[in-house]
Amino acid sequence: MSATSDADPRLVAFIRELLAARDAGKTICPSEAARAVGGEDWRDLMQPARDAARALVDLGEVEVTQRGEVVDVETARGPVRIRRAR
Repeated sequence: MSATSDADPRLVAFIRELLAARDAGKTICPSEAARAVGGEDWRDLMQPARDAARALVDLGEVEVTQRGEVVDVETARGPVRIRRAR
């Protein structure tokens, strides 16, 4: 099974939607998608949000960054940001 099919489709959709609403080059935090989907229980969706970001990386749609540098969301520790792929 691919990462894309494993990802929560609601989180994938919200990441796409949030990025579409931002100016080119601007980033979002995975927590923004988690909050949009999970409401008060958003913290439980942080890993699934990162998984959704990974799925979009696999599709070539986004990049995951940390301190402005592209990183592997699988191995990155700490806060990351998501931006449209360049």
